[in-house]
Amino acid sequence: MNYKKYVPHIFTGLKDRTWPGNTLSKAPIWCSVDLRDGNQALPVPMSVEKKLTFWNTLVDMGYKDIEIGFPSASETEFSFARKLIDESLIPDGVRIQVLTQSREHLIRKTFEAVAGAKQAIIHLYNSTSVQQREVVFKMTKQEIIDIAVTGAKLIVELEKEYPQTEFFYEYSPESFHATEIDYALEICEAVIEVFQPTPQKKMIINLPTTVEVATPNVFADQVEWFCKNLKDRESIVISVHPHNDRGCAIATSELAMLAGADRVEGTLFGNGERTGNADILAIAMNLYSQGIDPGVKINNIDEIADIYKECTLMDINQRHPYVGELVFTAFSGSHQDAINKGLKAYEAQSDEIWEVPYLPIDPQDIGRSYEPIIRINSQSGKGGVAYVLETFKGYKLPKAMHPEFARFVQKKTDETGKELSPDEIYNLFHAVYLSANDRYRLGKYSISSGKSGEVDIKADITLKGKQYTMKAHGNGPISAFFHGIKALGYNDFSIEEYSEHALSLGADAEAIAYVQVSDGKGNKHFGTGVDSNIDSASMKAILSSLSFFDA
Repeated sequence: MNYKKYVPHIFTGLKDRTWPGNTLSKAPIWCSVDLRDGNQALPVPMSVEKKLTFWNTLVDMGYKDIEIGFPSASETEFSFARKLIDESLIPDGVRIQVLTQSREHLIRKTFEAVAGAKQAIIHLYNSTSVQQREVVFKMTKQEIIDIAVTGAKLIVELEKEYPQTEFFYEYSPESFHATEIDYALEICEAVIEVFQPTPQKKMIINLPTTVEVATPNVFADQVEWFCKNLKDRESIVISVHPHNDRGCAIATSELAMLAGADRVEGTLFGNGERTGNADILAIAMNLYSQGIDPGVKINNIDEIADIYKECTLMDINQRHPYVGELVFTAFSGSHQDAINKGLKAYEAQSDEIWEVPYLPIDPQDIGRSYEPIIRINSQSGKGGVAYVLETFKGYKLPKAMHPEFARFVQKKTDETGKELSPDEIYNLFHAVYLSANDRYRLGKYSISSGKSGEVDIKADITLKGKQYTMKAHGNGPISAFFHGIKALGYNDFSIEEYSEHALSLGADAEAIAYVQVSDGKGNKHFGTGVDSNIDSASMKAILSSLSFFDA
């Protein structure tokens, strides 16, 4: 591998960086570029109708700056801008943003596209990096500055022709990340001089990592240096537009915010050219997980994902942060056990602080449920199996029973090589412990109480396929029944553990009993019984446990 053909991208201009000591305390100004940057990167770009569906989703989520397109690039982009304006589909407080290169005919077409809008951001850009200047355009630094300044002057002049619209300005030195930092500052300040922003009406300087070429800390240094050296900083909104070529767009955005960025441009789920843009939805949820208002609505994540997939025809990875199908799911036994215990501890506490292992946020906060959290495959453990039975079926297995039933589940998953659904786990439990077994059955029985509180029992039972009518005495129905069992060849056997609970509410609710029996030789097995009568359920459980010793 010829790795020597590459050289690291290093920035050493900042010696007194302060961003590592900063802490995020609020959400940035968000700008969704789904309808432009995300859309133009699709194999099949969205139609006007699909863009409108996506637009409504972004508005409902609360985004206030939305880049709707590159209206001079195609008729679809132009038509969509006109539709929003002509049909009054832009709510008050929402600013549409439109992108244009610094070329006269494109700028004029852009103004035509937004004519009549209450507010519009004109986003001007041109390429500034060494590669773009020397390889693509073959221009000097000054010639590149002249392109930007000429475009800015034209925008200022054209604004006068559209007095019904309040215009805001944005300038991006494309490939800022790979532009000499002092030159990036020079060209931005030349454009600022034309636009003349004020603290009351700021302009946006957008710093894009058009192609991510360095680690996030390098970009944070660049942003902090830029903020410290920029004139009239109080009149400027510093925006960043990270791409994800190195897989670091989210980290790049967050570190840039620490370094002074006020605004973040990106897309839902990171859609965009090549490896995509910063996922502004994931960043918002990162902030939310730290107790910070994300500034957008995120409590219906599955609905948002469905609309995204419908409009873009793109899929979402099952492991995508927060929204992926499997991100709130645990297959590992140790993870399942920790989650189960964490959820119970959370339910028991009073301060409602979320501290559940392996779950950075409460899935219910974003419209998910607890149902799919624990899923069972061959890697799962005893705690996960018990959680599924309790959550889906209301069976609260004694702790000592967890590993016993888990062995049956493990065998089943090894045989099938597949995940078991909650219904399949219940069916397996039923087959192992609750299915009628002709060799071990409880027939008719009667119980009578004596003056001392002790009871006598007479019961018809089947043991090992043979029928018996037994009579026994004990200090309770279960004690008496087990004494009768012992007399039928199980003299060394004893009850080690017993528990029961109702399966539902009401006078006619069924109860389930769990009984662990020992044969006196170190062997122990649980049995389970279900019946509307708890005595019957308990006796069935004893017979269920005995069936394992004779299997």
